Amino acid sequence: MPIIPQITALVRRSVLLTAPLGGADFRLDTSGVAGVFGGEEAVSAMATVHVYEHRKLLGWYNSPGSYVIAKRYGRLARSKFFDGLFPGVHTDPATLFELDGWPGPKFRAAHSGTIIDETSHMAALLMKECADQPSVEVQGRKTRPIGVTIAELHHIPPHEECPSQFSTLAPLYACVPILVSLVTCIMCLLVSDWYSFSMILLGIVVSGISCFVIGSGTFLFTRPEPAEGSPRGDGILSSDKGIVILMGEEAAVNSITRGRFSLRFDSEPHYENIGWCSVLLMIQFIAQLLLIPQGTLFGQMMFVTSLAVSWGYNLWLSAFDKERIQRNILMKNVLREPRLTKYVLGTRTSMVVFVLLILQPEEPDKIMNSLLPNDTKAWRKWKDAVISRIQSAKGFDFDQADWDDDNFTDGDGQLLRTLFQDARDAYDGFTKYHRASGYKNS
Repeated sequence: MPIIPQITALVRRSVLLTAPLGGADFRLDTSGVAGVFGGEEAVSAMATVHVYEHRKLLGWYNSPGSYVIAKRYGRLARSKFFDGLFPGVHTDPATLFELDGWPGPKFRAAHSGTIIDETSHMAALLMKECADQPSVEVQGRKTRPIGVTIAELHHIPPHEECPSQFSTLAPLYACVPILVSLVTCIMCLLVSDWYSFSMILLGIVVSGISCFVIGSGTFLFTRPEPAEGSPRGDGILSSDKGIVILMGEEAAVNSITRGRFSLRFDSEPHYENIGWCSVLLMIQFIAQLLLIPQGTLFGQMMFVTSLAVSWGYNLWLSAFDKERIQRNILMKNVLREPRLTKYVLGTRTSMVVFVLLILQPEEPDKIMNSLLPNDTKAWRKWKDAVISRIQSAKGFDFDQADWDDDNFTDGDGQLLRTLFQDARDAYDGFTKYHRASGYKNS
């Protein structure tokens, strides 16, 4: 005698509940929520799996958006089968999880002459961190104020390390969708709605497996090793929105200009395990699309309830500022809280002088011309006078002899007086910084 009918009959005789709304003549149309509803929130929540402690172990709930998750992360898998099932441009895991890929600003070294036109994701994060720093205003003329942040990199990160994951309340809050999914699954079992029971259970299992497998990658920070005997790595990151002066050893500065976050999986470079998880998510989507309409109205309501609570949890996770999370990892776990001091200077000319005074570069004229390309007779005279004082450490007291010249017009003389005052204002800001920091450039 077949055993399954016996088990079914036994369960029906032991049913504790009669399905509410069992006599209803209508059914919920769940086709719109089976795999697409909440997809963006689910993808965004999945992107936190590598940075939150224990997050990969807490995916055991009937999450919505299985189709969207499968299409996104299935592109990691590399084989003819997976390429046909999940078409699209292949990318590396760090970029897909938005841990890498932002272009950084231009970098120019003060001593080695290195120029990097586009720096790494780390530099972009540091620029955003510096933009939010409180600032000290340098007195003087104002045209277009620009911020200059001095980042003193006292810590040299290892060539490769695993940054500590953040501890949050995510494990506590994850209990809510997990419990709701289990309770709704059991309720469907008690009323013998096998379709709804099996589909909620399938969603729990597939979501838990996918979260664990996708979250199994190791989160890494890596940077290149500089050549032995390299000079200090001091230099500037420059953009239209501000300037960041990096002060530190070459290896420390490399962490910003060339460092990167990455994910390392045991299955790379083909990522078959992620590909098969994406297949499971697609099977879940198709099964729920076809079988949930066959369940009772009560079972369908339980299914939708589990999805709604899970969507709320995913929405809470996706609301976290991922840029802020990465900035915290970089500043606290990788760079070990470097000292950031920000000044706002009123003009670009005072900003350039301030930067040169801080850096004391080998060839100040090159940095000055890159930041301030003006090239008239008056500007060349001003640049020569400023560079001469920086190199000779004579101070920044200018007098009439510095701008009086028979070859200059009255307008040129007036411009020079204005520019020399800007330089003097920058020097005042420089002395204020040195008094406050006690930082010695070596």
